[in-house]
Formats: sequence, C-alpha cells, structure tokens
Amino acid sequence: MITEKSGFLFKDREISWLHFNERVLQEAENSQNPLMERIKFLAIFSSNMDEFFRVRVAHILKIQKINPKKPISEYQSSPNIILAEIQSHVLTLQDRFTHVYQTQILPELAKKNIFIKEEFELNEAEKNAVNTYFQNQVLPHLFPILLDDLKQAPQLKDKSIYLAIGMRHSHSKSNVKHAIIEVPTAVLGRFFLIPQSDNATSIVLLENTIRANLAGIFSVFGYDQFESYVIKLTRDAEFTLSQDETGYTIGLLDKIQKSLKQRSKGSPTRFIFDEKMPKQMLDFLINKMALRHVNLIPGGRYHNFKDFMDFPKVGSAADYAQKLPPLPLTVLNKAKTLFDVIAHDDILLHHPYHSFDYLIRMLREAALDPDVVSIQITLYRVAKHSNVVNALINAIQNGKKVIVLMELQARFDEESNIYWTTKLQEAGATVYFGKQGQKVHCKFCLIHRKEKNGIVKYAHLSTGNYNGETARIYSDFALFTANKEITHELGLLCETLFSQIKHSGFKHLLIAPDFMKKRFLDLIDVEIKEASAGREAKILAKMNSLVDGDIIKKLYQASEAGVQIDLIVRGICCLVPGVNGISSNIRIISIIDGYLEHARVYYFHHAGAKKLYLASADWMTRNLSNRIECAFPIFHEKNKTFILDILQLQLDDNQKARIIDGINDTRFVSKSNEAKPIRAQLATYEYLKENHPFV
Repeated sequence: MITEKSGFLFKDREISWLHFNERVLQEAENSQNPLMERIKFLAIFSSNMDEFFRVRVAHILKIQKINPKKPISEYQSSPNIILAEIQSHVLTLQDRFTHVYQTQILPELAKKNIFIKEEFELNEAEKNAVNTYFQNQVLPHLFPILLDDLKQAPQLKDKSIYLAIGMRHSHSKSNVKHAIIEVPTAVLGRFFLIPQSDNATSIVLLENTIRANLAGIFSVFGYDQFESYVIKLTRDAEFTLSQDETGYTIGLLDKIQKSLKQRSKGSPTRFIFDEKMPKQMLDFLINKMALRHVNLIPGGRYHNFKDFMDFPKVGSAADYAQKLPPLPLTVLNKAKTLFDVIAHDDILLHHPYHSFDYLIRMLREAALDPDVVSIQITLYRVAKHSNVVNALINAIQNGKKVIVLMELQARFDEESNIYWTTKLQEAGATVYFGKQGQKVHCKFCLIHRKEKNGIVKYAHLSTGNYNGETARIYSDFALFTANKEITHELGLLCETLFSQIKHSGFKHLLIAPDFMKKRFLDLIDVEIKEASAGREAKILAKMNSLVDGDIIKKLYQASEAGVQIDLIVRGICCLVPGVNGISSNIRIISIIDGYLEHARVYYFHHAGAKKLYLASADWMTRNLSNRIECAFPIFHEKNKTFILDILQLQLDDNQKARIIDGINDTRFVSKSNEAKPIRAQLATYEYLKENHPFV
C-alpha cells in the first residue's frame, strides 16, 4: 500500500515490515543454505512475527478503537484498511512457512536419518523412552484446566503454547468435553532427543510427549478418546508508565516491574491455531475466550517456532553455517595496554568479524589501572550473562567510580536490565535511568585517566548494544578513540544525561532529539546544492529502517536535483525508489544473511569533504525526535576508506541482496552469467583479513 500526496510517495510501514520478514522466510526456503541454517531462519521468522503482533498490530488495534476509518496519518491509511492488508499478507506467509517446513525441512532431515516424530509414529522402544521422560520430568509441570463449566476462561499467557484437547467416553454418546494444558517449554525446553539407534536420531516435541500420555492424565475422569491441537495467543506488549512531575527516577524500578506483570494480561492481538482443528472446537474456544475480534491465523500442527533456535545439535558440520572465527588485530594484541594504542590512533572494529572482547579488555584494564579515575557508560540491552557489567563491578571493587545510564525501558529486555541495575547498585555504582519520556539509545563508554598533562578521556562508541551475546551475530561498527573533539563532547553529553545540565555546543557529535535531524537535513541540502551546480553529489547510507517523513521528502528532493543516492535498508523502508521524476536517482537494497545487519552509517560527499557518521539511530521519527541518540564522526581517512569499501561490497552483493522497489521488496539482485558471485558478509571477512589498517 503506497500513499501519494503532492507527488510524495510513502509506503505503509507495516506492509514494508512484512516484506522484510518475507525476506527472512526466503532464507528458510533457499535450498542452497545449510539445513540447520534454514531451520534457524524459520525460528527468526516466527519470533519476528510474534513481536510484530505484540507491538505494531497492537498499536493499530488501539487506534482502530478510536476511529477505525480515519487515516492514521498523512502517510498511512485507516486502521481497517491496514489490518485487512496485514491479515491477507500474514495468511500467505503462514502458508509458505508451513509448506517449507512440511515439504522441505522434514524430508531433508529424514534424508539425514533425523526424524521429528509424531506421537503415533513411535516404535515400542521410543514409546518407552518417551513415557519414562513424561513420568519423571514432564508430568509434575502439567496443570490441566477443564473449560466447559468455567464461567470465566483462564488468561492464556503470551509467548506460551497450549494443547487444546477434546475428550469423550468411547462407550458414551455424551458431547465432547474440552480442556487446555500449557506446554511447559520454558521449564523443560521444546525437544526430547531419544537415544540413537540404527544410526537414526529421533526427536519428539514436548507437546507430542504430552499427547502420547493424555490417557494417563485424564483417565481418572473415564475419558479414553482424545484429539488435541496446539494453540497460541499473542498479546499487546506495550505498557504505559505514569509520569510524575517530580523525580522521574524515584520509583521507576517498581513501576516497570508492575507494568511487566500487566504485559501478560495485555489485549489479545492474534490467535493461532492448528488448521485441522474441528470448527466446533474452534468456535468453542473463540467464544469461551472472547476472541471473536482478534486476528485468527490458521496454521500447521506446530507453533512458537522461535523455540527452534534451540534445535538439538544433530547432523554433520555441513548442515550448519560456516563458522568465521574472529579476526585478530595485531596492534591491539601486541599492545601492553589498549590505552597506549588508542592514545595515538582511532581504532575501528567491525563486529562480529572482530571480537567484542576488546571492549571487555579495555574495561578490565581500566579496572586495574591506578591512573583511571572513573568510567561512564550507557547500557540499553544487557546480556543475560554480561561480562560488560561484571567488568564494571570489578572496576568498582578496584576503587573506580562507575556511573551507568541504564535504559530500563528497552522493550523485552526490561527484566534483564532491572536485574543488572540491582547488581550494579549493590556493588556501589551510581545508576541513572534516563530522561522522562525519552529512551536513551546511544551507546558509548567514556573513561577518565590521570596522565602527565592532566585528565585524558578515552572513549568507545558503537552502533550496537554492549551485549556480548548479540555481538556474535549482529554486524556493527565500534570506535576506540581519544580524539579530544569527540571525548570533550561526550563529556558534555554525560553531563546532560547524568546531571541534567543542558548543553548546545556540539560541533562534531549529532545529538538527538535536539538537532540530529536538522543536521542530517542540512547535510542532504549540501548535496542538493552541489548537484544543482553540476558538481559531484552523493549520499550513501545504511540503516535498519527508513521511516521519517521529513527525511524521505528531502531524499526525494535530492534525487530530483541529481544527487546519486545508494541506501542499504535491512528492515522497514517507506521510501519508494526508482520512480521517474521523483526517485529515479535512488537505489535501495536489503541484505539478509547469517549475521543481522545492524550498523547505521551515513556518508555525504560534501563537496569532497567526505562527511561520514556512525550511529545507533535509524532514520525513523522515534530515533530522531523521541530518543537520545548520538551519531559520531569518522575523521581518519583510512577508517573512512575501510567503511566505504565494506559498504561497496554490500552494494555489489549478488547472492543475498534484495531490491527494494516499493512494490514487493523481495526480488533478489540479478546476477549476469559473467559476474563474479559476491556474498557481502563472506567478502567482508576476506577483506578484513588483509585490509584492516591495524590487522
């Protein structure tokens, strides 16, 4: 769905997101990918779709309740139209998902003697193993609920799957009775791996283990005939914090903890069910649980495919993606301390090709260095097992002052962030929670160190989170620097975050929400001016999402002026490229591969000055106007070349790149017969082996 107003084209963000998730599904459908990699992409697709309904669909449903027919904005249609189109797309994608799993993945597993067995396919030995597992491990965690006589149906949990069960007596003509059982995957995991026999591996899903033993659960009631189907309910994941006029941080922890409990009771946004479920049972469940106005999504026998991220490690090495061990940086490895190197050079890293442990080393050295005075850091999504936080606690134990900005409202990571907040506070850190009404999304660490000429500041800035787990699969850039222009302005930003002292003297860092957007618009204007004068003008940008209306309008103006614009947009893209008279000079691609492309890079030719910024901010209104963000410049020409070379590899990708055309956004970049195959992520790894300035 594309809106056109005064020659301005804007693709609906929700439909664009569905096209992004379709690109993920394409990787599962691609028979050239290793088998376990295809299963992983099915899991990612499922997890993405869960979040889409928990957040985006939930948001539109709220607007629909107010006015279902009024356009949401000048760029979007009415809730009724958008929800109808979402439903149509989702049903199509769900059919493709089921098809690839049943007709491709399962047969390919079988060829390798790996079988995901239904309960009725088990031989005697397997039945005995499953029954023993059920009695010893599963049964204590099952709590069936009989539905028929309940006046109020139970609240189904978000993120959980349930078995909906129909029961009857074989000797009786009485009606079917109904029950549900939550499948306790959070406690037991999804998969039971039966000991191998005859070189075959049999895997039984937890719901099938329960299905095989329904008679043992309900025989006390005399039931002996059963039918069962997996169901799943998705709920609105948003919560609203009451805002106090005084003391934003006071009681914030308690408010968020209470709000997290409310999340489990959010309004239903999607009900997924086995399409083979009898209509009588489906109608019973819909009426019993008041789901008549919820998105009803029929699917296959299995749901919550995100659990397949933890699929058992079976098969051979050829069934898995090629492992790329982190590349060493000789200059850093040979250095006595990282401070010695950073004092003389800006060191650029590209994760996961380079190890995240270089940051941990910097924090560890800071903790032990008697000349280090303090560490200031922003944390957005903290790993469950965080070496970053452990290193900060170690610094506190060694007498350093540690000041942390912990963003408690990082969606779906609130509990982890609360846990580490408590640990940091107990250790003696000073912990702040950001500004009222604004998430702090920038990622930086600033270390103060006493040296001969006074206090010297060392910084680490990143496009990605300080999360050692995601750093192994997210593609991001990070910069070590002691550049005084950058570290001075980071000090000003710290005063804004930690002391609420307002500063406006930022000449090098682009800070949102104060002026980042204006600076980006000004930089685009420079390119427009250069192109209008007949000089070289170019914009190259990479981001997760492109949504902001003002930025898109300005890019259209730049295209009309003759500016050459190349964009790499992984996810949502509301700009429509390649339209004569509007966007004919704009080319957009999206890359979906083994690593999640997460870096944000903004390059402007700028009359030969080559302005290049890295950031954690997308060109989205929420980043530019409603969050605290920081885009940081790359000064050294060698680092600029390094980044631009990597982006050029992505623009040349003819294996995993898709063309964003504003229509379906899922066509692969075509490759001529003579063209050399280029897969950007593998090409980047090879490039970094030889061409990093500090290899």
